[in-house]
Amino acid sequence: MVFLPFEAQKLSDKTSIDLVNRIEFEEIATPLSPQPISTSYLRQGEGNTPVLLIHGFDSSLLEFRRLSPILAQQYQTWAVDLLGFGFTKRNNDLLFSPETIKTHLYYTWKTLIEQPVILVGASMGGATAIDFTLTYPEAVSKLVLIDSAGLAAPPKIGKFMFPPFDSLATAFLRNLKVRQKISESAYYDKSFATEDAQLCAALHLQCARWSQALISFTKSGGYGSFKQNIVKIEQPTTIIWGENDKILGTKDAEKFEKLIPNSQLIWIPKCGHVPHLEKAELTAKAIIN
Repeated sequence: MVFLPFEAQKLSDKTSIDLVNRIEFEEIATPLSPQPISTSYLRQGEGNTPVLLIHGFDSSLLEFRRLSPILAQQYQTWAVDLLGFGFTKRNNDLLFSPETIKTHLYYTWKTLIEQPVILVGASMGGATAIDFTLTYPEAVSKLVLIDSAGLAAPPKIGKFMFPPFDSLATAFLRNLKVRQKISESAYYDKSFATEDAQLCAALHLQCARWSQALISFTKSGGYGSFKQNIVKIEQPTTIIWGENDKILGTKDAEKFEKLIPNSQLIWIPKCGHVPHLEKAELTAKAIIN
């Protein structure tokens, strides 16, 4: 665990410990910077069909600690920390925006996988997956959206991200009590919001330039609505949604199904915003089917 914050040694759940011990790093060359970007990723399982898992906002690949081992029983399963998030290095000369995230993800895919993937995006990662699929359709064989962002207008907070408000905003997000409340609201069954879960969700906060990258991403405007272009997605798409999502609500689930031509919607009962954590078996079954 030498490459992760010291706090990683405090993890107690076996799924968390197992995944942390599997994290690897690759120096990814991109046109974004003269220096390669040290990128954290996970690979589990074998098979000819790769699955690529994309995490949500202010998160890391640790959010797939329960889903990845199940998928790896049948698929070559990958998870990558997006540029500006997780444990991927935040180089000093980089800007962090949907455009740079997409570019970094493409060169990561090209370096590590370089064959069409089943692309799985959760929450903000769903918006990333939509953007990536529209730009690089040759890299995606099928698309899976889990309680996905991508239909709402971008938040207006970016225009307020100047000193001292930018630092105050990230300090608010760093507060463990705030993060615990967010964690509890993400689950239908609050017993999932354990100390181990909170630690998994907060480990990356110890990484260098976490605050600066989050401010940069927020100033960029983040992800807006893909409503006009989402109809161009040709890949078979599965939309997975927790019936009790209190973070994004449930209305967008049916909107996605109507807008994406070749899509199906699967509801996960008694489940909040993170089916891949709360109902990992059912989520994996939906993806595999």
